Amino acid sequence: MKYLHTMIRISNVEKLLDFYCNGLGLIEKKRIENEQGKFTLIFLAASGDEKAELELTYNWDEDKLGDGPRNFGNVAYCAENIYETCERYK
Repeated sequence: MKYLHTMIRISNVEKLLDFYCNGLGLIEKKRIENEQGKFTLIFLAASGDEKAELELTYNWDEDKLGDGPRNFGNVAYCAENIYETCERYK
């Protein structure tokens, strides 16, 4: 398996970018604005190790999230064969 990224849900884009980029020295690799889903994804990585990413997820309607299914994070991996990998972990 290969590590891809870890997602963290954020509520203040500017404040968190200041922390991760200016404070920790990460660089912004990619940003995705999704009008329909009303969210922004920002992918950061350390210089020299740009394959391992930190994904910051900002929901534009964060006050409506409550305790619903959009309040989650994830750690993403890529597996050559997901079915074999799942069987192995069972």
